[in-house]
Amino acid sequence: MANLSTKAPEPVARSDVTPQAGTAAGESATSATVATETSEAPSSPAPPSSPPVTTTASATAATPEAGAAATSTTVDALDMASAAEPDQQAQVPEVLPASHWAQIPAVYDSDDEDSAYGGDNASSTASLSASILEYRTMHGRTFHSELGNAQSWNPNDAQHDECMDILHHVSTLLQDGKIYLAPIDDSVQKVLDVGCGTGLWAIDFADQHPGAEVTGVDISAQQPQWIPPNLKFEIDDVTRPWTYKPNSFDYIHMRWLVGSITDWTSLYKEVFKALKPGGWFENKESSAIITSDDGTVADGSALDQWGKVFGESGKRIGRSFRVVEEGIQRKAMEEAGFVDIREHDFKTPLGDWPADPKLKEIGQYNQLALEQDIEGFLVYVWITIMGWTKEEISVYAVHLRRELRSRKVHPYYPQKVVIGRKPE
Repeated sequence: MANLSTKAPEPVARSDVTPQAGTAAGESATSATVATETSEAPSSPAPPSSPPVTTTASATAATPEAGAAATSTTVDALDMASAAEPDQQAQVPEVLPASHWAQIPAVYDSDDEDSAYGGDNASSTASLSASILEYRTMHGRTFHSELGNAQSWNPNDAQHDECMDILHHVSTLLQDGKIYLAPIDDSVQKVLDVGCGTGLWAIDFADQHPGAEVTGVDISAQQPQWIPPNLKFEIDDVTRPWTYKPNSFDYIHMRWLVGSITDWTSLYKEVFKALKPGGWFENKESSAIITSDDGTVADGSALDQWGKVFGESGKRIGRSFRVVEEGIQRKAMEEAGFVDIREHDFKTPLGDWPADPKLKEIGQYNQLALEQDIEGFLVYVWITIMGWTKEEISVYAVHLRRELRSRKVHPYYPQKVVIGRKPE
């Protein structure tokens, strides 16, 4: 994992985490770097610089020989994994009430205007039945129609779709231009993208693998009509028993379903059943916790409260937003029967504060995506579940934008990719 620092990065001995096969395989050379030495965490908040953080790339192998070949490294104490410790969480202030933000003046620092994005960034196929396109409208935004037990908290309108497409670009940049990290090659024949959203990942994969048959499935019909000839989209609730033929897919990809799943193990078991023996499954999830390595994301700040409010809402509805912190992906993958499990951790900066050019670009696009539709991310969860009003969200969003644009704050959020193989 790359060092997030506002200073010029120090040279760090690097090595590939896990050698991968195929044209787009291989771990991100910058975002998933293994440091030969783990730096000690500073005893007090340091200037805007953070020590190198090692990533996790461990494997649970089917045989002792494979296990011996697996790479195992440790995560620095400042990494997001430490956020899962109960004793540390107990020291964090409670979730602040919605009325709190109206009592704080949104005073902008002089440095705020120097941020990369200083201004506001407001801005299916024909065979689907009409009922699928009967979106629900809540608080001025549209969401997927009622179907099964599915519950996506993201809007499906054009404003939010644009935001998610930018985040797809952020994800690709984090992985050094790769849209997947599983060790697959051009021989892959059948691929499934679970929770495909706007369809951009599936479109890119179909373009890169014209010989593969690619299917994208989502609860919402928000995909474009002009797509590669080897790609099709389906609308379904993936939390119900799957109807795909067992042992039929070579590779299954899933991304960003945090806050939407009640039983991850059950979902992973459906994936396991649908995969061919020897097939690969890859799942990427984001943490809702926004933090910093130098203490600039303070307790009680708007950035800090983002993860805490989402975390509390997940407890109330039984759909966790702490998938990364609780290690749910690996646990569910092991329980489902996968082997050769490997993990890749990423720190995803928000804003242009990193000194590293690649991370700076990632942070700029990431900030652009969030500011594109802050209210869209919040409107369902924070109003429907937490009881906020639209006006209270608008006030909170002002404070969040101010903090995002301040060069004095160095925020990031963790993301985790977990990959596993179905035994032969």
